[in-house]
Amino acid sequence: MSEPATLSAEEADQLARMRYRRALARKKRKEREAASEVKELNITAMMDMMTIILVFLLKSFASSSAAITASEDVRPPVSSTRASPKDTVAITITPKNILVGDKEVVRLKDGRIPESQLQGRLVAGLDAQLKKEVSKLKYIEERNPAAPFTHELSVIADKMVPYDLLLTVLYTAGENELQNYRFIVLQRDAE
Repeated sequence: MSEPATLSAEEADQLARMRYRRALARKKRKEREAASEVKELNITAMMDMMTIILVFLLKSFASSSAAITASEDVRPPVSSTRASPKDTVAITITPKNILVGDKEVVRLKDGRIPESQLQGRLVAGLDAQLKKEVSKLKYIEERNPAAPFTHELSVIADKMVPYDLLLTVLYTAGENELQNYRFIVLQRDAE
């Protein structure tokens, strides 16, 4: 059971080729591993990245979540409040129309809701749009627990909007699970 002491020339040649292939494969593997190693960090690229992130964070921090479009139709009342607006469903009431977000849902006639839009105290067009908004917020809450549905509503109303119109809009919102109202006002300058 002992091995022969000498190899034939052909076997020795084959053994030498096998050792050479192994050594070559080992060398190539080490070169591939060395090529993927990071030898130094490029500080310029990292500073560019940090600058972009900083600008993005400053921009998102500085922006307000309640966007009011400058219009001659809407002149919100002035207040000395310090509370900042939240990102909620927004209803805008002007003397001409009612909007949810930027979408007009009811056109008013002489500052009143048309009879065709009223179902008791419920405003039909507003009710349909608020149902869509609430279902969207509930869908988001199901998928992302960090964004809960807070039942909050932001009301942007002209200071000349009649009280009964405001109550009708709030009743319709309340019927759609939006019970927490926030009125958006212009901030009075500190004197």
